[in-house]
Amino acid sequence: MTALGKLVRATAFKLTLAYLVVFVVMAGCVLAYVTQSARELLLEQTRSTIAAETSGLAEQYRLGGVRRLVHVVERRTRLPGASLYLLTTFTGERLAGNVGELPAGVLDEQATRVIEYRRDDRHEDRQINGRALVQVYVLPGGFRLLVGRDLEEQERLRAVMWRAAGISLTFITILGCIGGWFITRRVLKRVEDISDTAKTIMGGDLAGRLPVTGAGDELDRLAMHLNAMLERIGELMNGLKEVSDNIAHDLKTPLTRLRNHAEEALRSSRTPDEYAAALGAVIEESDNLIKVFNALLMIARLEAGGEPQDSMAEFDAADVARSVVELYEPLAEDAGMTVSVDMPAHLPMYGSRELLGQALANLLDNAFKYAVPPEGTARGPTPALCISAARAGAGVEIIVSDNGPGIPEDSRHHVVERFVRLEGSRSRPGFGLGLSLVSAVARLHGGRLRIEDNHPGLRVILELPGKGASA
Repeated sequence: MTALGKLVRATAFKLTLAYLVVFVVMAGCVLAYVTQSARELLLEQTRSTIAAETSGLAEQYRLGGVRRLVHVVERRTRLPGASLYLLTTFTGERLAGNVGELPAGVLDEQATRVIEYRRDDRHEDRQINGRALVQVYVLPGGFRLLVGRDLEEQERLRAVMWRAAGISLTFITILGCIGGWFITRRVLKRVEDISDTAKTIMGGDLAGRLPVTGAGDELDRLAMHLNAMLERIGELMNGLKEVSDNIAHDLKTPLTRLRNHAEEALRSSRTPDEYAAALGAVIEESDNLIKVFNALLMIARLEAGGEPQDSMAEFDAADVARSVVELYEPLAEDAGMTVSVDMPAHLPMYGSRELLGQALANLLDNAFKYAVPPEGTARGPTPALCISAARAGAGVEIIVSDNGPGIPEDSRHHVVERFVRLEGSRSRPGFGLGLSLVSAVARLHGGRLRIEDNHPGLRVILELPGKGASA
């Protein structure tokens, strides 16, 4: 398609053309109204002038009779201008004036009208044909007095105004077309840039981003939103790649262990008890794998926003937190850990009660796992765990803190990724999915997960919207 074809087919050009047509029509209507109003105003002024002049001449007739009126009319016809006068007897005999011929019957009726006439200017020895606005007045004694004004000047003014209107509309149309061409070219260039970037992205280069000019217009806002979407898609694709790599790496060990247990049972087991023990080990490894896949499925569902809305409701977050703590208190007693709870009696919020319970269970499980030293290692300070909650503006903050080894600051943004396990935690049970699930739950509710230093230990803050907020 040629450049002109693209220009004509562009939506911006069509919209500009439509606006131009509407504007030209409106401007034409306004100019026509102004021209007509000016014409009517001039006619009204002419009527007023004629009426005043007729009244003055009638007064001259009343004061001095027909002789004086003839003298005044003759004197006024000598003056330059567009004024018309005619004084006749009741039989139509001309006594004075500068009007030569009139349409039949004009002098028979007292009225103000526009007529065709022939002007007879004896002082300049010429005759002029034209149109005039005249008023006929019948004087006492049957004399007819006609006073009028030639409309040639008004016709010329009207023609000038119409010509000016036509020229103005022509210039408006030309400037509108030039403006439409300029705007359309500018928009087309930006659209072409977006199309080129889209082709690059479709070719597999997810690092491409739409250009943003900084003008702050709708195309810039669209580009920024699309860039944010591309950024999110890139993160998801990288996450998918990392998950694939991590699954291949981290699940290889339990699958190998599962196969080894089964192979060992086939090779060396002789008694029913040995077979039962081997099957128990196989079932345990299978349960761990099922837990991993269940966690992955839940994280994927939450990150895709797949939690059904009918599971969202208003509930008491403090009640959920206390219920989860009660489940872990026996484990804390066995491990010699102190558990403290600091939260209000009621903490209403909007969301999924089950998902919040799962997230808190993961946080407490991590705290138990890392705050309590492994068996056979030196015992430090008494392990302590604290769970607290409070209002934070319109939202809710639930905090789980411990006095364990904590997480280095430069590694805190990695631990929420799937299958990420730091060097110090590889000797402990787990697959590195706990904090990933908590982060996904927070994002589903429109909140976020923060990890801070507890001096010593770790402080994990779950920020969630309060009651009545929509996820």
